[in-house]
Amino acid sequence: MLIFAALLYLDQYQQGLVAAEVSALREQARIYAGAIAETAVQENNGQPSLDADLAQPLLYSLTEPTPNAQAMIYGQDGELIANSRVHPGPGGAIVTQPLAAPPSPGLFPRIVSFIYDHLFGSVVGRSQPAPAGSGAGEGPDTLGWQPDARTVLQLTSTPQSGQEIPPLIRRDPHGVLLITVAEPIQRGQQVLGTVLLTREASEVDAAVLAVRVSILILFALALALTVIVSFYLARTIASPLSRLAAAAERMRAGRAGAQALPAAITGRNDEIGTLARTLEGTAQALWSRMDAIEKFAADVAHEIKNPLSSIRSAVETLSRVEDPARASRLLAIVTQDVARLDRLITDISDSSRLDSELSRSRYEVVDMARMLATLAEIHDATRKEGGPFVVVEAPASGLLVRGSETRLVQVLRNLIGNAISFSPPGGRITLRGRETGGVIELAVEDEGPGIPEAKLESIFDRFYSERPESEQFGSHSGLGLSISRQIVEAHQGRISAENRRDEAGRVIGARFVIRLPKAGD
Repeated sequence: MLIFAALLYLDQYQQGLVAAEVSALREQARIYAGAIAETAVQENNGQPSLDADLAQPLLYSLTEPTPNAQAMIYGQDGELIANSRVHPGPGGAIVTQPLAAPPSPGLFPRIVSFIYDHLFGSVVGRSQPAPAGSGAGEGPDTLGWQPDARTVLQLTSTPQSGQEIPPLIRRDPHGVLLITVAEPIQRGQQVLGTVLLTREASEVDAAVLAVRVSILILFALALALTVIVSFYLARTIASPLSRLAAAAERMRAGRAGAQALPAAITGRNDEIGTLARTLEGTAQALWSRMDAIEKFAADVAHEIKNPLSSIRSAVETLSRVEDPARASRLLAIVTQDVARLDRLITDISDSSRLDSELSRSRYEVVDMARMLATLAEIHDATRKEGGPFVVVEAPASGLLVRGSETRLVQVLRNLIGNAISFSPPGGRITLRGRETGGVIELAVEDEGPGIPEAKLESIFDRFYSERPESEQFGSHSGLGLSISRQIVEAHQGRISAENRRDEAGRVIGARFVIRLPKAGD
């Protein structure tokens, strides 16, 4: 945009230079006209008229200091009276001073002019060379310098009062810019003739050429910089993005583990590298989620198949049993398996929609200390005779986390329910809560047999069930702890299991620990 703005400005710049030349030349012509009116005018029968014998040497003297200028005096009838190039020589002979041959423009200026004149449009002041003819003032030494006869008559016509004769701007056959101005020669209120002053304006061409060269250099630099930046951007942005798109397409068509992104892209320390690493991590997380879904579907099919097989066997046997007592037992088995299926399907449904529900849930600040106290009160109100007691060891308030209160209650109820299942009659369940290092730590402790050391991590797997012998088979789906871990991790927390030991190292119970980030201000 700056280049084109400079090109548009160049015309105005040249117009300003030409206007300055015209103004200076017109002022010079006025001086000539005034000097001639005072010196080269004679009275003939009471009428003033120009004297050629006086005007010729005076005009030569006035223009001699300016070799690149030519002046002519014309009468009112368009007749040539004096020419600055003609002057008296030795012995009174008339000598015609030839014009100096204009310098031929070099190859570079011609190339620059061609580019601007033919590619960027017409330039102000550019005109076709004056055609050769038989007008006044034309000859071997004046061809192209002075206008033809018709133009002379127009320039020497008496202007209206208060108006200036417009200048004539043109180029000669050699391409030199010429400017001609006309000023009337007045004596009193009478116009006796006209001075036509013509001068080369090569300074204008030189100044415009310098600006043109500067613009071309700037354009060349801008073009070179654009090309370099384009190659750089293509190499550092466009090409890596194309490779990233191709790698993403390969990842879409195959497995993430077998179609990893190129290390040259993921190893970059810029935005593209960050995008590549994020894309790779997203793809890996997506494939991991798909693997988990496949595994979950397989586990669900396996878990549902067991009670269905039991129901089918009982129904097939029932049709052949005639003993009412045995038939009653088979019906009891069917009822038990149906209840087990119902519980299993309910837990599976809850687990499958848990992620989507948590992503849509609006988290709020939850006081876990009050939640522990409330759960303890509910347990005390519903505790059966001989059941374990629940004790809270936590501050009254202040254990603040950000999350879904309903889901956090579900986690604690699952852990308390497990503790109740494994606690001995009249045992004690302790709910602990504290803040440590910007983390809210909650613990549920029981006095049961503990957890096998090899199973401390496996108990959080789906459908894993490690129940006490006294508990009826199939009363739990094995998804409680898995759902609890899913909820805690969705809250950016961690849940773990460990055994409680006495001073002698004997297991005296189990402990489940939940660690959640503390809610910010």
